[in-house]
Amino acid sequence: MKVLVIGGGPAGSTAATAMAQAGLDVRLVESAHFPRYHVGESLTPSCRVVLDAIGMSKILDDHGFVKKNGGVIHWDDDQWTFDWQAQSGVQSWQVDRSEFDALLLEHARNNGVAVTTGVTGRSVRFADGRPVAVECSPDDGEPFTIDDFDFLVDATGRNGLLSARHFGNREPLNNLRNVGIWGYWTGATLLPETPTGGINIISSPEGWYWVIPMAGGRMSIGYVTTKDAFARDRHEHQSSDELYRHLIATSPTIAGLTAGAEFLGVTRVETDYSYIADQFCGPGYAIVGDAACFLDPLLSTGVHLALYSALTAAACVASVDRGEVDEAEALRFFEFAYRRAYMRLFALVTIMYERYLGKDGFFRTSDRLIGDEQSAQPDTDVSSRSFAEIIGGLSDLREAADSSTRVITDRLREEAVRAQLQVVHAPDSDGPDFTPVRGDPLSDAESADYRLVTSPRLGLERVRAARP
Repeated sequence: MKVLVIGGGPAGSTAATAMAQAGLDVRLVESAHFPRYHVGESLTPSCRVVLDAIGMSKILDDHGFVKKNGGVIHWDDDQWTFDWQAQSGVQSWQVDRSEFDALLLEHARNNGVAVTTGVTGRSVRFADGRPVAVECSPDDGEPFTIDDFDFLVDATGRNGLLSARHFGNREPLNNLRNVGIWGYWTGATLLPETPTGGINIISSPEGWYWVIPMAGGRMSIGYVTTKDAFARDRHEHQSSDELYRHLIATSPTIAGLTAGAEFLGVTRVETDYSYIADQFCGPGYAIVGDAACFLDPLLSTGVHLALYSALTAAACVASVDRGEVDEAEALRFFEFAYRRAYMRLFALVTIMYERYLGKDGFFRTSDRLIGDEQSAQPDTDVSSRSFAEIIGGLSDLREAADSSTRVITDRLREEAVRAQLQVVHAPDSDGPDFTPVRGDPLSDAESADYRLVTSPRLGLERVRAARP
């Protein structure tokens, strides 16, 4: 089978590498020339599991990125630490995305993927419901068409070649219309209770801060707030740099962590980055990573969702190519697995933003989101274990590999509804719109027929007899 991947970020590079390693003929085109800057530096331990599967983890370990063991959250009056290395024996990394993305793309090339940079996919032509050609524009030269492929993977990120531009079915999440502003420092410190290399997440009355340790003694420090609050504050300051400095000084905790530190210059701003497409796949194509959906950066889910969707898509396509499963079944599994992961994180992020539950409420919600009945009982001690598993992306990988551990999808929907009702009844809240994640085809019965496997080869393994 010939596969065309449009986009060479983490989702595209990972999907392409995994499919090439499975013996498929893979071509990848990417609009940028790497290295190029990108935000999204704090990786979850699930990323290591995925990158282990394609032979990337040792490369990243040897590159010199900061090893991330966990983090500390100060949220309103609550404080807690999560340590994935201690709880699960898994580390991740804090990465410079320009270097990380370039390493992933080079790994794809080294595994036989035909990589071309400086080429933008402009439009897709369909015939009989399947993509048959992609119109491309190079940085220099004449536009051309790629039409010698059997399957298309859209990994075009926020540009959304299929979801945003072709189908026009990607919807913003109205309860997460936030703005992030950030910059880089040297000489800043972390909270003293932080696990080695860990992230700090610190709330404020109208938003929250991140503090991420980077290689070379740098810190990425950012602030996320609502669009309205950002517009008000921006109006009161002459520049983004001035606003950013004000926000750093406003938080006693962040001001303490940056005392005596040097700001390295450029202030960056990004807005309106939470959305979800009505569909993630169809005959002859799959949409992975940010091209399908993106969630607010509160729990550092972006690269997790990118790599998880990429590996799942690659497993599905590889099994279709080997005749182990038909395409419709494989794509149902992909849609199911990816959308469930997003829905679970969406429910948890939404509840955290509403703040009034407190950490015990977050932890009990997390128990229910992974079906941990014992921990969910009111007379048991409240533990952060389920919370850490979810934000680490480990629950998604576990459920994909073992259908018997999956919380029933209706339970996830119930938690989405529960979160919605709690938000609606919260003071001064209009409540979120859960419609995008509640109304899509998710079938526990069909998904339970398969599980994702990486050994002895990547693919879907049938665990129950074929349905009549």
